[in-house]
Amino acid sequence: MRKIYKKTAIAAIFLIGLFSACSLEETNPSTVDLEIAYTSPEGFESLINYCYDALYYYYGKIDGIGAMEMGTDLWVSESKESGFTMYDSKMNTELGTLRVIWNGFYATVNYCNTAIYYADLVADYSEEQKNAKVAEAYFMRGWSYLHLVEQFGNVVLRTEPSSVSGIDNYPVRSTEAEIYDQIISDLKFACQHLPLSQGAERGRVAKKAAYGILAKAYLQRTRLGESNSADYAKLALETAKELIDNQSTYNCALYTSDGTKSGYSKLWDGINNKNNPEFLFLEAIDHEGFLNPDGDNRGRTRQYYLMDLKTVGAEWGTAEKNCAWYSRANDRGFKPTKYLMTEIFEPVMDPADTRFGETFFTEYYNSRWSDFTISQTLVDKYGKDQSLVGKTIKNTAATYFPGVDHYFGQTYYTVNASGNVNMLDSDMDGYLDGISVFTPNYNISAAEKALLPFLCVDPSDMYDASGKWVSAETSTLGTYYKECYPSMRKFSSLYWIYNNQKWQGDFPILRLGEVYLIAAEAALRYNNDQATAAQYLNDIRQRAAVTGRASEMTVAQAGVDLDFVLAERARELAGEQTRWYDLKRYGKLTTAYLAETNPDITTFDQEKHVVRPIPQSFLDAIANPDEFGSNGY
Repeated sequence: MRKIYKKTAIAAIFLIGLFSACSLEETNPSTVDLEIAYTSPEGFESLINYCYDALYYYYGKIDGIGAMEMGTDLWVSESKESGFTMYDSKMNTELGTLRVIWNGFYATVNYCNTAIYYADLVADYSEEQKNAKVAEAYFMRGWSYLHLVEQFGNVVLRTEPSSVSGIDNYPVRSTEAEIYDQIISDLKFACQHLPLSQGAERGRVAKKAAYGILAKAYLQRTRLGESNSADYAKLALETAKELIDNQSTYNCALYTSDGTKSGYSKLWDGINNKNNPEFLFLEAIDHEGFLNPDGDNRGRTRQYYLMDLKTVGAEWGTAEKNCAWYSRANDRGFKPTKYLMTEIFEPVMDPADTRFGETFFTEYYNSRWSDFTISQTLVDKYGKDQSLVGKTIKNTAATYFPGVDHYFGQTYYTVNASGNVNMLDSDMDGYLDGISVFTPNYNISAAEKALLPFLCVDPSDMYDASGKWVSAETSTLGTYYKECYPSMRKFSSLYWIYNNQKWQGDFPILRLGEVYLIAAEAALRYNNDQATAAQYLNDIRQRAAVTGRASEMTVAQAGVDLDFVLAERARELAGEQTRWYDLKRYGKLTTAYLAETNPDITTFDQEKHVVRPIPQSFLDAIANPDEFGSNGY
């Protein structure tokens, strides 16, 4: 596998003029120097490699999670990214995350502009080779502007590199329609010229990525309310169908269910992570040499969505340092809303839909390397039945050997993790003997919970009567119950555990399952074609069904509308950094909708919070900050 993100001395020349979007103090290298650097295939390919750099800082990282997934109907946080999660006073022009997003995407735009500008000067390329290579820059520029326009609204549209255009001291905003015109033009070029496959070079974009993101861009554009919005919905449907109807051509496929496992479960199996036919566009992680822009500092997503295994969980036998399956507990922060837990997902013990179980962990095990005894103190504190005093929670910690790595043909990591021994129900009570904490999304009666030999926290404990997360003020045990909730499972396969904190799996940015959802929504937005929408939705729903229960997942076309698709997107994509854009497209970023679905958000202002503040660092660097504006912040 080629390391496509390796940095070279030639590409380093470009760093001098990189951030013209946020500084007036730069001195750009001469275009003569750049022509020398980028007119050879080696130098040009190094520049193309740099176009991918920024995505490593948004996917699987808190900057991207906050901006793309938080502040929606799905998640709550008291401690992480409060500007994004709660729309509080930290959402202002000085917020550092916004600077990271702004600078990073504009840096990518500048790399791409440079590559596009010099492409015709590269020697030893045929026309086809040149177009195939520069198409990667067109794709990444379109992808970057898609984020910029959704995060910040009508921003500055730049199509020339700063080394050519010079510093822009008086930037002028383009309209959102003009920006979308450029996004669509760039992605259409990528669709036309990218190869069908990039071979063994995981992470490089091919035609399937371009078609997928183009379909996404067409659909997202419908939020602008243009007179021809239905035309863009039609284009989104046609573009999505190109992928769906020609999966073998584009080397992509949905996993299908078999007699033991749903297709959705296979999607998240670690053994399938590095060669996943459903991943259309991905952040490829080099887990051997750590030749990533940030080395081995990967896989933090699961850590941010983790319940308290360090204090509350530890009272019942969990141990943070032996819980590699779950990751570290000290970065806990994002937890599900009641709406996600009990309305998006069906709150029953044995659902036909496997997606809740594949999205979340609900069982946390004794991982102290010895049996754990329930004390009188615990029984009294949590209102347990007195018969549980002295009851043993079995140790589950053991050395875990994933076996043969089918990607490299060798034995992979050895990790110490909970959940490998004593995973039995010897006392036949319906629960594994090693469970310390259980956080289901369905309610269990108080009498039954009192008899369970572990801590059980269900929605009746997690949320107050208004649907907000409990607190010390609203519940006797609120201080403890507010730290107990299902944790993110999607990015936690033991197959790619590097250590207790880091996970080395690839991260899907766009996958084929979402393209089916794009097609379903586009069919409704184009001409309310419920039959077509139901067809695509049922393909997705049935592959997520428990074996033998696909019929329970089938939806009738009469029951399909846009709100159903939005809920289906939550079931399919929760935690995959899509939700804020979904709510924006649906017009659901409103005070009323968030009050209904996420009542913990109390300061949302629909007049300004549908876009982010312009970073102060940019405003300070330009000569017309008052004219440019800060998006109302």
